[in-house]
Parts: sequence; structure tokens; C-alpha cells
Amino acid sequence: MTIREKIKEKLALLPAKPGVYLMKDKHGEIIYVGKAKVLKNRVRSYFVGTHDGKTQLLVSNIADFEYIVTDTVIEALILENHLIKKHSPHYNIMLKDDKTYPYIKITNETHPRLEIVRRVKKDGGKYFGPYPNAGAANETKKLLDRLYPLRKCKTLKPKVCLYYHINQCVAPCEFPVETSVYEQMTKEIGKFLNGGHGEIKQQLTERMQQEAAQLNFERAKELRDLIHHIDAVMEKQKIDLGDTVNRDVFGYYADKGMMCVQTFYVRSGKLIERDAATFQHFGEEQEDFLSYVTQFYFDNADLPKEILLPQGIDAELLEEWLSVKVKVPQRGSKKQLVDMACENAKIALEERFKMIDRDMDRTIRAVQQLGDILAIPAPMRIESFDNSNIQGADAVAAMVVFINGQPAKKEYRKYKIKSVQGPDDYGSMREVIRRRLVRALREKQPLPDLIVLDGGKGQISAVLDVMHNELDLDIPVCGLAKDDRHRTSQLFFGDDPDPVPIDRSSQSFYLLTRIQEEVHRFAIAFHRQTHNKQAIRSILDDIPGIGEKRRKQLLKHFGSIEAIKEAPVEEFRKIGIGDKLAREILGFLRQV
Repeated sequence: MTIREKIKEKLALLPAKPGVYLMKDKHGEIIYVGKAKVLKNRVRSYFVGTHDGKTQLLVSNIADFEYIVTDTVIEALILENHLIKKHSPHYNIMLKDDKTYPYIKITNETHPRLEIVRRVKKDGGKYFGPYPNAGAANETKKLLDRLYPLRKCKTLKPKVCLYYHINQCVAPCEFPVETSVYEQMTKEIGKFLNGGHGEIKQQLTERMQQEAAQLNFERAKELRDLIHHIDAVMEKQKIDLGDTVNRDVFGYYADKGMMCVQTFYVRSGKLIERDAATFQHFGEEQEDFLSYVTQFYFDNADLPKEILLPQGIDAELLEEWLSVKVKVPQRGSKKQLVDMACENAKIALEERFKMIDRDMDRTIRAVQQLGDILAIPAPMRIESFDNSNIQGADAVAAMVVFINGQPAKKEYRKYKIKSVQGPDDYGSMREVIRRRLVRALREKQPLPDLIVLDGGKGQISAVLDVMHNELDLDIPVCGLAKDDRHRTSQLFFGDDPDPVPIDRSSQSFYLLTRIQEEVHRFAIAFHRQTHNKQAIRSILDDIPGIGEKRRKQLLKHFGSIEAIKEAPVEEFRKIGIGDKLAREILGFLRQV
């Protein structure tokens, strides 16, 4: 039975119920997770009719599917998010770990403190956010630190510190603090972050006037500066909706398989900040946008009072799940705000395309220019090689690939030198080129249009010898030689003894130096990794009674060789090593 026949049979069995479906490739890997109000209709739609390019790419890789029936669409929404986080499917959009949003947290401790975190945990702490970026969160926390004297140190000091003397800490390290004091400060901080900063500002203004009336001008100036800081941090408004409601406003724009989502943060009725995310998407526009929004709120402990979405999005589904107002405004200032978010998303995505086109034009021109300089067809696929060793020890090599002038990192390769003893750069280059090209020929991989070496005439000769005399190949080869300041200075091509003239300010020269720096970086990183592993292995494995298992235990427990050297004998007992063997380990390491 073919794949399509198998899928056709399974489609006929789909139920007309809500649920989640999981698309799989030929290897059984989950490549897409989606939800449906009616599984029968939604899953079947992938295999009938025509699709645009991005969806067709997804469909062409589907070899099987599974589904999970749920009682409600809400359950399907929650399950979809769990499965996306668990499996990280290639064709789903996901909020990456480095895209988590910062929160301000009041810790649940005897003496609470403020901190910025990126994970919301069920630890009894109070979380406020999310903030669009770390800068906004830090500025707000600094302001709160000046307003409310919670402790600043993670562990209590033996005596008061500077923060106490500048009135930014109640000093629980030295003085007793009533629980009611912390409760009042926590309550005021929550009120401040939920839009009550205007009231705090008014209180500070009254205190400033009192201090000035008592001729305490220095203290009055401090309060004035603090009021200005509140204005700078909390009231950077672009639009005012005339109320005190906290809202998140979403807009999106999709084109050419890419999507941009703009999020506007409205606090106390004022638009104070925005955030943008751009990513590839493969499903239906509205579904992928809704997937982004649901992931955005999946671990969000501090929801706004209202969420505004653009036309065509299932607001009722989100509202039922989040238990907050979710609206698709039809007119008025709220619709203008959503339209503004969508327009900003469109502008941001179009600018992204222009930047990509401009970069592509520049790199393609550089490739074409390089071909003209070397009198060869434009080298659309360039492979570059470099060796790395220390006096011949732990010799390795690396290959990087540039396609259309851009690095293709999935095609980078690392090589451990096997046939060469000692510091023989030419011999190492011969081995690596032989291994690379033999494998490419055997597996019918694409051959490079140009080979770039980190070296001069000697390295070129070694590579040409392998290609011409062993493999009967004729691939253009060039080398980049450095001057005494380790700067790229000359370009050699083929067996020509004279350097090729090239303008050092040209795009082609910039492309070559970029390739050279990338392959050198990649080779050095691999060599350090190999050398460090070898160093650790050689020291510990030479100790009698230490095998691979115990070596891993030692490194995991102590963290480094130096830490093992300094450890007392009794510390080894914690990982099941007796005193006799512990003394032998310490004796051996302290002699090295």
C-alpha cells in the first residue's frame, strides 16, 4: 500500500469532532501540530484542492498523521500548545526560549525582594508583566527600588549596607521588620504596576512641596528627580484611549511564507511600548497567528484586562480559555489601534524583504565579481577548508560552505586528521580534500564551484595534486595568504605563481575574507573542543581504578580537574569512591 493510499484510508475514518492532529514525515517525525473544530474537515483539507507554496511544502512532506479527539475546542487549543512545546515541529511557529518575555517578581520570602525573571513558576511569588524587553523591565525595577525599600541582596548580610543609608532598604539584616510593612509595600507595588503610578506621583509631589516649604531643598530636588523618572519610565505614550484599562493589542501581516506579529502594550489606557516578531509560517495565516497568541499567553501569570485582535480571529475561543475580555473591534479608537498594529507589521515585514533583497543583490554581485576576477563562471557554491593543531597534536580540519554568497551552516563539516603524524599542514590538507571529494563523488553530492583555502601556494599545490592525480577532477582552487600582521593580503589562484590582483575595498574581497574568517573560527572552535576533551581524558584515564564511568562521575560532581585536586578525601565518599582510591587520585593529580 502506498503512502497516499494509506492516508486516503485514514481520512475516511476521521471523526467529526474537535481535536488535535499530528502530521508526520517518512521517518515518523512529527513535523506539524494543529487543532480543529472538526477533525474530519480540517485534516482532509490538506489533501484536496490546491495550496500556496508554503503549505504545499508542508503537505509534500506528510507521510502519515495521527489525531487526538478532545471534548471541546478549548481542550484542543491547550493540547496543541503542549504538543508544540514537547515536539518542536519544524513547520509550526514557536516562541523560542530566547524570546521569553521578562517579568518583575516580588519573591515569596520572609523578607521579599524584587527581581526580573523570564519564567513564571508556581512558587507563591507575585509576577507582573510581561514586559516587551529587558530594558523596559530593568528601568521599571530600578524605579521601584528607589520608591520601595525592599531588601536588595539575595542573602542577608551581617550588617547594614549602602542601600540602608540611601533609604532603599529597611535592613532586615540588623533591624526587625513587621510583616505588615512588607504587606503594605507589596500592595503599593502591585497598585503601581497595575496603573496606579499617577497616585504615587501625586503623593511624591505633595512630599516635595512640603520639603521645599521646610527649606529641605536637597531632599525636594531628589523627589523632583524621582517624579521626572516616573514620567520617563511609565508615561512614554503614543496614544491615549482615555481610560485606565490594561490591554494587549495584536496585529499581523503575512506574505511570501513569512509573518510579522506586532504587539502593542497599553497600560492605564496609554500605549507605552511595542514588540515585533517575524518568522516563517507554513499553515493558514489566521491559524498560525492564533497559535502565536496562545503561546504568548500559555505561561503568562499576569493577563491584561482586555485583548484586542484583528478581523477573522476566533476571539471567543481565546476569551473562554483565558477568562479575560478578548475583542475584535469593528470601529472607533480600538479598531484604529488594531489597524495601526497591522500596518506596523506590514511595514516591518516589507522592510525585512527589502533588506533580504538588498543583501542578496550585494552578495550575488560579489560572487559574480569574484568569478570575473578568477575568469571562471560565478562560483555559486564555495567550499573553504582550514587546518588547526598545536605542534601536530590533536590535528583537526574544518569545511564551511557558502551558497550564493551566504553561509550554509547545515553543510559545515568537521574532520579529525587520521593519516598524518606531526605538524604537516600540506599532508592534512591532502587528507581532508581527499575525504571530502571522494565522499561527494560516492554519494553524488554537489561538487563545489570553487575551493577556497586558508593558505597560499603550498596548500593549493597539495589540493591540486589530489584532484588531478588521484581523483581526475578539475575544480578551481584559490588560496588566501596573510601578511606579517595576520591580515589577508594576497589571492593566489590555481598553479599560477603570481598573486591575482584584487581591489581590497571590493565586495568580492570582502566575501573572501568573510569566508576565511568563518572557516578559521569553525576550525579553531573544533580544535579547542577536541583538545579539551583529550586533555581531560588523558589525565583521568591514566589513574589506575578510574574508568569511563568514574571519570564522568568525578567531573560531574567536582566540575573540573582543579576542583578534584583541592577536594578533601571525605568529599569523594559522596560519589561512592573509598578513601584509599581517593588518596590515590589526589596523589596522582597533585604530581601532574
